Amino acid sequence: MPRFDPPPARRPAIVTGASSGIGAATAEELARRGFPVALGARRTDKLTDLVGKIRDNGGEAVAFNLDVTDADSVKSFVAQSIDALGEIELLVSGAGDMFPGRIHELSTEAFNDQIQVHLIGANRVATAVLPDMVARQRGDVIFVGSDVALQQRPHMGAYGAAKAALVAMVHNLRMELEGTGVRASIVHPGPTLTEMGWKLSAEQVGPMLEDWAKWGQARHSYFLRPQDLARAIAFVAETPRGAHIVDMEVQPEAPLRDTASDRQNLQLGEEGMPK
Repeated sequence: MPRFDPPPARRPAIVTGASSGIGAATAEELARRGFPVALGARRTDKLTDLVGKIRDNGGEAVAFNLDVTDADSVKSFVAQSIDALGEIELLVSGAGDMFPGRIHELSTEAFNDQIQVHLIGANRVATAVLPDMVARQRGDVIFVGSDVALQQRPHMGAYGAAKAALVAMVHNLRMELEGTGVRASIVHPGPTLTEMGWKLSAEQVGPMLEDWAKWGQARHSYFLRPQDLARAIAFVAETPRGAHIVDMEVQPEAPLRDTASDRQNLQLGEEGMPK
C-alpha cells in the first residue's frame, strides 16, 4: 500500500513572473506536461501572447494581472486563478527583477524594493495559497532562488540579501509544513540568459564583471537557458509523493577546454574584462 495517495490527475498551477525568462519557460514546460497554468505578471500583453502559444500547443492556460508588491492584486489574482482552473495544487514563485549597485551607493529605497519583490512578494503569494493546500493535505510551493543567495556577489547586495532571506523563509516553511502533506522547495539558478540584468549599461556591467573576476566568481562565459530551469522546476513538482526535493542548485556547464571560445575567454580574462 502506498504511503501517500497520489496527486490528482489535474494539478492547477500558478506561475508568477510569467511574462518572460524562467517564469515564461516554466509555464510552457508545465503546460506541456499537462498542468493547467495560471500566469501572473504586470506585463499582461506578454502574458496574452504566451497563453495563445500554450493553447496552440494543446495546453490549458489563463493569465491575469499580478503585482506581488500589492496585497489586493495578489488576492485578486489567486481568486481569479481558482475560479478559472480549480484549487491550486502547485505554486511556482518567481516574480522579480535585479537592480545592481554597491550597497553603500544604493539608496535604502532601492534596497527595500528588492526585499519587497523577492521576499515579501514571495511570502504574500505563498500565504495566499498555503492554507487551502494544508487543508487538503497536499500541494507544492516552489520558489525560484538564486546562487547569489549561496555565494554573494559584489554589486548584487540588495538582490542577494533578499534571496538569502528567501532561503531562510523556505527552510522554515519546510519545517513548519512537515507532516501536512505540503512540500516547500527552492531552486537556485546560476547565471541564466534572461531579460533580468541584460538591459544594463556598459558602465554598470564593466565594474561588476571586474569585481566578480577579482573574487573568483566569473569562471567561464556559458549561461543557462530559461528552459534548463523550467525542466528542473518541473522535476521538483513531479517528484512522487513520499520524496521531497528541498534545495536544488543548477549551474551552467563550462565550455569544453582547448576550444577556440575557451582560448578567447582566457584572453579576455587576462585583460580584466571577462564575459
